[in-house]
Amino acid sequence: MPKFTPETALTGHEEGGPCGPADDILFSDSGGLTQFGAFVETLPPGSSSALKHWHAIEDEMVYMLEGTATVLEGDDSYPLSPGEAATFKAGTPVGHCLVNCSDAPIRYLVIGTRAASDTVTYPDHDRILRHNRGDSGEVESRSYTRFDGTPSLSAYED
Repeated sequence: MPKFTPETALTGHEEGGPCGPADDILFSDSGGLTQFGAFVETLPPGSSSALKHWHAIEDEMVYMLEGTATVLEGDDSYPLSPGEAATFKAGTPVGHCLVNCSDAPIRYLVIGTRAASDTVTYPDHDRILRHNRGDSGEVESRSYTRFDGTPSLSAYED
């Protein structure tokens, strides 16, 4: 069984876009896992984890490690501090994301299902993403539409 540390695991970096920068330590990808994803994400002040969204098939969970995030869930918001977790059940049609409204970086563990296919709805952006994964667990096809079914660009390219 391979062992990974933050120094030896695969990493990811998002430079900007609508959510701002983020750094990820990709533990599940480092081990070649295909049935669920697990990574540690660090967001600087002003960044968010994603656009508000919800999954039809995939469950998600976040566990705070450092700093205090603001969870946006539907029209509600609440703080999430170290030692606290938030769960987002598949099929619950309420958009969610984490935002760093503080003046220091936040760090949290994300764990989620990696279903063969999923539908992701972005309720504030008139977008639906449908994607399919191959045997490797990597997304092999994806398409975006507006709520009325019209083909569209990604919600992140608006």
